[in-house]
Amino acid sequence: MYSLTVRDHMMIAHSFAGEIFGPARKLHGATYVVDVSFERAELDANDLVVDIGLASEVLSEVLGAFNMQNLDELPEFKGRNTTTEFMARAVFDRMASAIREGRLGDSAKGLHGLSVTLSESHIAWASYHGKL
Repeated sequence: MYSLTVRDHMMIAHSFAGEIFGPARKLHGATYVVDVSFERAELDANDLVVDIGLASEVLSEVLGAFNMQNLDELPEFKGRNTTTEFMARAVFDRMASAIREGRLGDSAKGLHGLSVTLSESHIAWASYHGKL
């Protein structure tokens, strides 16, 4: 099994609803380090998992929709707690859509798995992994 990972980051603001969140119910900021891993059983004809340049470019575009935003104000997240876990899935869904649309080039046609990890700090992170 082969994998290739690209990394970027995003800075967001948000708040949470529910007693379980304690002080995080107040508006606060977070800087996430975002790792996206692409998986395939065999390398393509160019011995690649996926084009690293295209993968980095698309990840930057995906994160650009969230970067420097108050997630509480985005209509698609209305009524949701934009936890680290939730946002890992949101990034996953957008990256998977980009792959289906062909935005990561021909080498992405052989991908069968994708994993997105958002790190809040050096001691806490969350991931979402799925098949393509």
